[in-house]
Amino acid sequence: MSTQAQELKELLESGALTGGLLETMGIEVTEATPERVVGRMPVEGNRQPFGLLHGGASCVLAESLGSIGSTVHAHAFGRVAVGIEINATHHRSVTEGHVTGVATPVHLGRTLATWDITITDDAGKKVCTARLTCMLREAPAN
Repeated sequence: MSTQAQELKELLESGALTGGLLETMGIEVTEATPERVVGRMPVEGNRQPFGLLHGGASCVLAESLGSIGSTVHAHAFGRVAVGIEINATHHRSVTEGHVTGVATPVHLGRTLATWDITITDDAGKKVCTARLTCMLREAPAN
């Protein structure tokens, strides 16, 4: 197993990439590598009052996936990732099923990481596109 693969395995096993808001929103990460992060989220429980997927829920999914990718990247050189900017465009509504987000890096540096995230519905139709930038900082002392 490569060093990078081992580090990712350790991060996943430590629980650093799960729990918290991911659990609250029902987000399941299905793939996490330094080049691509994929996750899905149920629409049920994440709707706004009109019965549509809440735009904020899409942003939570997008930021979660991009942050996980940034964390995996930053961990390789002893840093941690914190989100500093997100923008999103909502293209169509979703009322049922799941949405799937795919995050791919635009830039992976030593101080910043930027990701494009595309969210689609169960039929593969684009629901939202987002861009996230994370700052990569020194890991806090334990």
